[in-house]
Amino acid sequence: MTIRCMTIDDEPLALRQIAAYIEKVPFLTLAAQCQSAVEARQFLEHDTVDAIFCDINMPDLNGMDFVKSLTIAPLIVFTTAYAEYAVEGFRVNAVDYLLKPFGLQDFLRAANRLKARSVEGGTWSENSTPHSSRSLPQDLFLKTDSRVVRVSIADIRYVEAMSEYLKVHLQDQPRPIITLLSMKKMEERLPDTFMRIHRSYIVNLTRIQEVRKNRVLLDDDTLLPIGEMYKEAFQQYLDTKFLGK
Repeated sequence: MTIRCMTIDDEPLALRQIAAYIEKVPFLTLAAQCQSAVEARQFLEHDTVDAIFCDINMPDLNGMDFVKSLTIAPLIVFTTAYAEYAVEGFRVNAVDYLLKPFGLQDFLRAANRLKARSVEGGTWSENSTPHSSRSLPQDLFLKTDSRVVRVSIADIRYVEAMSEYLKVHLQDQPRPIITLLSMKKMEERLPDTFMRIHRSYIVNLTRIQEVRKNRVLLDDDTLLPIGEMYKEAFQQYLDTKFLGK
C-alpha cells in the first residue's frame, strides 16, 4: 500500500523539507507540490491524492479554509508555525498537526498515523487513487530467473527484502520466489490486507496468529520482527481489531 501525498506551503524551503522526509518513508510517495491552496485546487480538479500535508497561513486562501471547502477531503496533516490552530485542525478531523519547525521523528509519527488511518478504513475513501485495493488485481506476475510466474496475492504470506531483491514467501511452497524488485514497488501493488512491519518485511495481516512483544507469529510458526519505525502504525491496526479491555 502506497499513500499518494500532496504538499501545500507557500515557502519553497518547507516544501523541499517535506519532500525529503516523504522520500525517507517507504509507504509514502509525492504526487504534487503546490505553493498555494489555489494551485492545489487546480491539481485536484484533474487528479487525486490520498493525503495532504497542508500549511495553514498562506496568501489568498489559507489551508484551513481550503480543507473545509473540499467536498471529499483526503487525509489531512496540518503543518504550521502557529499552535493556536491545533484545536481547529482536529475539529476538521485532521490526522495530525505538525508544529514548525518539526524534525524527522515528528514527521514519522504523522506518517504512521496516516497509514494506520488508511488501514483502519479497510479501503481508501471515495477519492481513491489507482493504487487503492479496489483497482488491484487478484494476482501478480513476477520475474524470477528466466521465467515469469503468476502469483496469487492471497497466497503471499510475507515478503522479505534481500539487498535489491525480494523473497516472496508463498503458501504451500517451501522455497520463496526471488525477484528483482524494490519493497516500495511491491507495497504499491499489494492491497491493504498487507502491511510493512519492518524495513525488511511486508506481512499478510490475515496470516498473523500472535503478537509477541516486538514480533509477529505467522500461521506456520514463522516469527517476524516489528521495526521501531512501523510499531505505532501496527499497534493502531491492532487496536481496530482488539476486543476486550
